[in-house]
Amino acid sequence: MKSTQVHVVTLPDGEVRPEHFELVNVDLPDPGAGQVLVRNTWTSVDPGMRLRLRADAPEGYFPAFPLSEPMDGIFTVGVVEESRAEGFPVGATVWHSYGWRSHAIVDPDEVAMNGVADLRVLDVEQLSPQTYLGPLGAMGLTAYAGLRVIDALDARADTRTIWVSAAAGAVGSLVCQIAKLSGLRVVASAGTAEKVAWLRDEIGVDAAFNWRDRPLVESLRDAAPEGLDLYFDNVGGSHLEAALAAMNNWGRIALCGSISEYEGAPASPDNLFLATSKNLTLRGFRGSAHAQLLDEMQQRVGGWLADGRLRYRESVYDGLAKAPQAIADMMAGRTAGKTLVRI
Repeated sequence: MKSTQVHVVTLPDGEVRPEHFELVNVDLPDPGAGQVLVRNTWTSVDPGMRLRLRADAPEGYFPAFPLSEPMDGIFTVGVVEESRAEGFPVGATVWHSYGWRSHAIVDPDEVAMNGVADLRVLDVEQLSPQTYLGPLGAMGLTAYAGLRVIDALDARADTRTIWVSAAAGAVGSLVCQIAKLSGLRVVASAGTAEKVAWLRDEIGVDAAFNWRDRPLVESLRDAAPEGLDLYFDNVGGSHLEAALAAMNNWGRIALCGSISEYEGAPASPDNLFLATSKNLTLRGFRGSAHAQLLDEMQQRVGGWLADGRLRYRESVYDGLAKAPQAIADMMAGRTAGKTLVRI
């Protein structure tokens, strides 16, 4: 059995480009006792992967991708082709953590990505398989957990307005909708007029703006004249700085990502003391650290998907060879919603 895989050959210094990767064919052993052979059908492309394309991957995060080796720790969906493991029959659709390759040998007993990506049989009778890489997978868990850690899932009397940055992305678009369904007033920002229109007209946020058009502080002043009670930060840098300026006293901030820093020098906010003067809570979190919320999230979000109250978009690239272009485009802001590779 051969497996086609994408390997990292050089670590990018700045912008990610397709030439940082190569496609290789490798021999796979037969599945051993308790293992399954999975033919992958869909694989994920996520902003957090950029942190693993650095020699100095952040401490406590998933490790850097090794050069000229398989890229482990990437959510993927596939079909079981051979099985020597009870509970994982041939033909079952599953998810696991061995993405960016055509086939993988998976051990159901292996703990993957803090337990979130353990081999799992998926119900695909009502939903397409790739949904489990988006709203019902790690992206959904990240959005749900981030709102949970800042106590925003069930709006309280002192919780009115939330700003979501990178709101047209896989996580941000889910945050916007879950926040609306939880009773919040939602302000969203994105980097193109088309994305802003989608957020306003399709997602139904209360206010949306293009962060490139004018200073963020001015846009936030118009979109949230009474200030922000919550902020879901996917960007960091100048966005976090603007949020600190706009936050109301006792506001709460979920620190999810810092995409503005992934391909350049870190840009810390210059007004961090406002967290002290305004009695703010800044809470860093990782979705994979909240695996205990997965079933709850899937039940709640799955219900919203089923009744049409939650929408999501996909940017799909066909063929494993397109995976490097997919991550390059995503990091450059040329994709919308969840970025996926159909293998």
